[in-house]
Amino acid sequence: MSGYLDDLSGHVSDSVKGGGTRRADAQRNRERILQAARDLVREPGELKLNAVAKACGIGQGTLYRHFPTREDLLAEVYRHEVDELVAAAPRLLATHQPLDALAEWFDRVAAYARVKRDVFAAVEAATWRDLAAHSLGPIGEAVELLLAAGRSAGGVRADAEARDVIVLISWLSRLDDAELDARGPRLLSILVDGLRAHHP
Repeated sequence: MSGYLDDLSGHVSDSVKGGGTRRADAQRNRERILQAARDLVREPGELKLNAVAKACGIGQGTLYRHFPTREDLLAEVYRHEVDELVAAAPRLLATHQPLDALAEWFDRVAAYARVKRDVFAAVEAATWRDLAAHSLGPIGEAVELLLAAGRSAGGVRADAEARDVIVLISWLSRLDDAELDARGPRLLSILVDGLRAHHP
């Protein structure tokens, strides 16, 4: 059991330490798999699990232990991206003024939009509908956290709603890479300006 101490000596047993090392190795492998899949899903053609295993230098057996199917892997790539996006909101508010935090968060939204587009194009319709349904709540909560901080500070207009922002940023995932690079920053800048409170 994690944290089990040998008698009263205060020393963690070797078997527990070994288990902890194995868990840490497994977590590192999982992260490497997700990063490789995130990179490879952008390439033309169907994502191949053997290509993912080769890219991160692990055996296919190790990959299959983490992700038995291609859809399992792609779904987790998307969920991981959502988790990173959602976790960024409070971190940014801790170090930035609310409106600046919102602008920085929108920069991350552009990267999320690429992953969403590529993953949703590669999985079955039922899978992406399920992923979209489950990610809407956490992303909406992150947007509301940023907007609420901005409203409290007087920098964000009082009538701005999280749903408004989600509808507008959802269009980013419909753009190809060239258009996202060319238009994305400008579109997000326009959105920030539209959310800004205008004081007489």
